[in-house]
Amino acid sequence: MITIKFGTDGWRAIIAKEYTTDNVARVAHATAAWVKANYENPSVVISYDCRFGGPMFTEVATKVLCEAGVKVLMTDSYCSTPMVSLGVVKHKASLGVVITASHNPPSYNGYKLKADFGGPSIPKHIKEVEDLIPEQTSIPTTTLEEYKAKGLIEIVDLEQEYLDAIEANFDMKAIRESGLKIAYDGMYGAGQNAMRRLFPDAHLLNCEYNPSFHGQAPEPLAKNTKKLAKLMKDEGDIAIGICNDGDADRIGVYDAAGTFVDSHHVLLLLVHYMHKYKGMNGKIVSSFTVSDKVKKLAKHYGLAQETTPVGFKHIGQIMVTPGEDVLVGGEESGGIAVKGHIPERDGIWTGLILLEAMVKTGKTLRELIEEIYAIVGGFDFSRNDLKLPMEQKLAIVEQCKAGAYKSFGKFNVERVETIDGFKFHLSENEWVMIRPSGTEPVLRVYAEAPDMDGVQDILNTVQDTILV
Repeated sequence: MITIKFGTDGWRAIIAKEYTTDNVARVAHATAAWVKANYENPSVVISYDCRFGGPMFTEVATKVLCEAGVKVLMTDSYCSTPMVSLGVVKHKASLGVVITASHNPPSYNGYKLKADFGGPSIPKHIKEVEDLIPEQTSIPTTTLEEYKAKGLIEIVDLEQEYLDAIEANFDMKAIRESGLKIAYDGMYGAGQNAMRRLFPDAHLLNCEYNPSFHGQAPEPLAKNTKKLAKLMKDEGDIAIGICNDGDADRIGVYDAAGTFVDSHHVLLLLVHYMHKYKGMNGKIVSSFTVSDKVKKLAKHYGLAQETTPVGFKHIGQIMVTPGEDVLVGGEESGGIAVKGHIPERDGIWTGLILLEAMVKTGKTLRELIEEIYAIVGGFDFSRNDLKLPMEQKLAIVEQCKAGAYKSFGKFNVERVETIDGFKFHLSENEWVMIRPSGTEPVLRVYAEAPDMDGVQDILNTVQDTILV
C-alpha cells in the first residue's frame, strides 16, 4: 500500500508502478465518500486524455463511484481538462474527475479533481479527499452497461458542448474569414480533435492518437515544439502557431517568424488586449514564477495585481472568491484563465483570444508585443529542469533556506522573495528562481533578463554555483 498525495495539480504517478487500477479505485472510493458527504444527489463528470490506459482507468473510477450510488456523466472518447470543467458547470455536477497527467512524460498518468464552479478543487477539499483514501478497496464486477440500466451512468458529449461555448463567445466568422493562417501542434494531446473541427484548414502537427506522445513529454515549451517552429519559419506566411499540452489546459505560442512566445508574454498580451482594446477591467493574478513585468503592466493600467504560490488552484480560488473580480489569472507554465469563461486554465480558449486580438486590432503578435515593450521594457525568459538525486535536490533547497547564496558568480543578490521557492533579484531587470517541482523529481531554475544571452548567462552561472 502506497500513500497517495495530491501535488500542485492532482495525483500523478508512473503507470503500472504506483498508478494502478487498484490505486485509482482507492482514490475513486475517497472521491465518492467526499462527494456523498458534501452533496445531496451527488454527480460526477469524468473523462480522460490520450494517455495509455485512459479508458480503463476511467472505467475503474466510474464503477467505484456508481457502486457508491454516485451518478456519473462520462464521455465515450478523450477530451481536454477544460471540457470537463465546463461540463461540471453545464450539468450542475458536484465534482469533475480527469484521468490525466497533463504535461508529464508518457510513463505517467494522474487524477485531477474539478470543483462545482468549474475550476480546480480548493486545497482544503483536496486534503479532505486525501484523508478519505482507504488502504485498500475492491473494484466492482458490475458492468458499465448494468450501471447505465440503473440510471447511474449518462453519456455526455463534452467536446461538442465546449465547441458550442466557443461559437457563442467568439466571432468565429471574423476569425475564419480573416485570412490569417494558423498552425497547431496538438502534441498528441486531447485538444487535437477540437482544433481540427474549429479550423479544418489549419496546418496540423502531432494530431494523431499516440498514447506514448512519440516518447516526449507533451509540455508546450520551445524545446519540445521544434517541429512547429521549423514549419512556421519554412512556410513564412503563417500568422500564429499554437501548441497545447496533453490535456490542453496549457498553451505555447509562436509568432509569424517562428519565434517562441512564452507564457509571460501571453499573459501580458491578454491583459493588454482585454483592457486596452476591449475596455475590460479586473485584478491580474499571477503565480510566483511569473515575470514582474506583469506587475508593471497592471500598475500602468491601474489594475490590481496579486501574486500566488505555484499551482493554478491558488489562482482559481481567488477567481471564485466572492467580491473578487479577476480579469486574467495565469502561471509561468502556460496555464491561463480569463474573465467571462470558467475559472480554469484553457489552452485552446487562450489561443482564440490571441487570434481575436490579431483580427480585431489588425496587428501581428509581434506588433502587439512591441506595444507592451514600450510600456514595460523588453525581456526574455527561460527555465532549466535539473534532474538531480533527491539528496542533492534537498541539499540545494536547504542552502536556499539558510540564505547561503549571497551571489552567483558575478551576479550579486539584491533581495530574495520566498512566497513559493526562492526568487533572487539580481538587478531591476534580472532575477533567478530556484524551486523544487511539485509534480516531478526535478529542481527548476528560472531566469529573466533583458535578452536571451543574459538569461543563459544567469542560468549557466547559477547552475555552476549550486551544483558544486
